Amino acid sequence: MTGVTLIDEFRYGQIMDATVLPALDQCREEGWMESPGNEGLGIPAAPGRLHYECYDATRFDDLNVEGAAARFRGAIVISHGFTEFARKYSELIWYFLLAGYSVCVLEHRGHGYSARDVDNPSLVWIDDWRRYLADLVRFSETVGQRYSGSHPLFLFAHSMGGGVGAAAIERFPTLFDKAVLSSPMIAPSTGMPLWFTRLVVGCAQMVGLGRHRALGHDDFSSEFDMTGYEGACEQRVRWYHEQRLHDVHYQTYSPTYGWVHEALAMSKATLRQSACDRVETPTLLLQAGRDVWVRTDAQNRFVRQVKLGGGDIDSRRFPQSVHEIFSMPNSVLGPYMDEVLAFLDTPSVEIIGSDEWRHSSRR
Repeated sequence: MTGVTLIDEFRYGQIMDATVLPALDQCREEGWMESPGNEGLGIPAAPGRLHYECYDATRFDDLNVEGAAARFRGAIVISHGFTEFARKYSELIWYFLLAGYSVCVLEHRGHGYSARDVDNPSLVWIDDWRRYLADLVRFSETVGQRYSGSHPLFLFAHSMGGGVGAAAIERFPTLFDKAVLSSPMIAPSTGMPLWFTRLVVGCAQMVGLGRHRALGHDDFSSEFDMTGYEGACEQRVRWYHEQRLHDVHYQTYSPTYGWVHEALAMSKATLRQSACDRVETPTLLLQAGRDVWVRTDAQNRFVRQVKLGGGDIDSRRFPQSVHEIFSMPNSVLGPYMDEVLAFLDTPSVEIIGSDEWRHSSRR
């Protein structure tokens, strides 16, 4: 059975720029989608288009990349995190293509090349969190289904996108065949009790500061800084930063009071037991033990409540990992990718030429 070879982290930038990105470009489709709204969710359409990137597994297979899977397994929709963008997921897209999956990435409103509602490129604002949900659902029903065809359609959702993904499997339980929630923002970590955060952002909203930068945050800086990434793979984090430097569309960095207000509203809606009871999609939640951006206790509560409602959900914890588990060294990324690919019913990862970690397929 075919494994997936992880990128050598000590030559990370060189391999990404010389091998991975050129290959991805040859099987990439760029597209645009109108922001649709959703009458069932009570969300009207909004002006501006949403940007997406898709990667075709058949075209990737034609490149004869060493280690690529011999058969097509379906499509994966990626729901990215707060201030992220499609290009940041290039390494994960590469691994999914190697495993035989097409990949579709929607850049959420206010991110990447999608429509924005504030002038400052560092800031993110949203009028209603359900707009993220409506956009993701429409994208998955159309573009995602087109790429999956008669094969399964999966969801891989991280952080903010994981919160949106959790809401999606609650309200649209048959949309995805399986869902992976990676460090999902079931509730944000704000550095203060959530009741007090609600009070602060509610007051800011009432006095017209919803589109203003939330207290304690700054604009994007060109200076490279590992703060918040302590213990992660510096080469990966540095490559992410370089992508931001080269494109102002990737320089989203800070929340507005309005965004925080909607993040808290999404958390409250997602954690209702009646919402958790509706989950039918087999789900894997991956948790970072050193997460400072989202609340792991809320993730645990979500898992308990989905199980209480009879849902099929499991969780795995990576004790030494920071929030972005996919930014960690290969010794952590390997087991992480093994969990993801095994859950999606693919062979396991191997770190070729390394004795740090090796695992046989669990199929």
